[in-house]
Amino acid sequence: MLTEKQRARYERQIILDEIGEEGQQRLASGKVLVIGAGGLGSVSALYMAAGGVGTIGIVDDQVVELSNLQRQILHNTDRIGTLKTTSAKLTLSALNPDISIDTYNVRLDEENAAQIISGYDIVVSALDNQETRYVVNSACVSLRKPLVEGAVRGFSGLLMTILPGKGPCYCCIFPKSSCDPYLTGLIGPIPVFTTTPGIIGILQAQEVFKLLLKTGTPLVKEMLIYDGLTSSFYHQEVKRMPGCSCCGSLN
Repeated sequence: MLTEKQRARYERQIILDEIGEEGQQRLASGKVLVIGAGGLGSVSALYMAAGGVGTIGIVDDQVVELSNLQRQILHNTDRIGTLKTTSAKLTLSALNPDISIDTYNVRLDEENAAQIISGYDIVVSALDNQETRYVVNSACVSLRKPLVEGAVRGFSGLLMTILPGKGPCYCCIFPKSSCDPYLTGLIGPIPVFTTTPGIIGILQAQEVFKLLLKTGTPLVKEMLIYDGLTSSFYHQEVKRMPGCSCCGSLN
């Protein structure tokens, strides 16, 4: 049961027909893992904490740098040199002390991915490298965990939700032999405008809320593409690839 303090905190969404107290309790029982505490992870984690997701895990092995602060709103100038996981927990706990924040100061790889991901209901991919995306995708497919994928570059971004066996996985859309235009072929850091991760990150949080609340229509079998220079959104159908090396055997 919700406490009076919790009812007051979440009043504006509890009064929504799609949520109510039952939905808010469902959020409180939810466990979501955010992989990456950068631009995308900052916003998605912040809004999930605000909305009352009961347990949020944060995976990141880096420290806060000055160049992060243009877009990574979980961190601040005083925390330069601090572990991003530590900084993230400080910010999220200050916003909502009623939720649990688990931190993993590691780089997710083939050795630890399944063990970490297995403890969560949903995974948010907030990464800036393709190698780890494939690792996360493979683990989520194997464990049949929903994966909310987001990517940004410059003024543009993309978003999709992967439900293993019910739609394409990341490898179906971006096979390892292909070039992902968001993440490969770049020299130096990926250029990102300050608001782009915020827009895609908040939509990642929205996908998580829909999945936990079992309401609305998640972005499965379609990709949402954002163009910040025209403030436009486009939907593109995406399909499972027959014989996909990652999810081809799933029914």
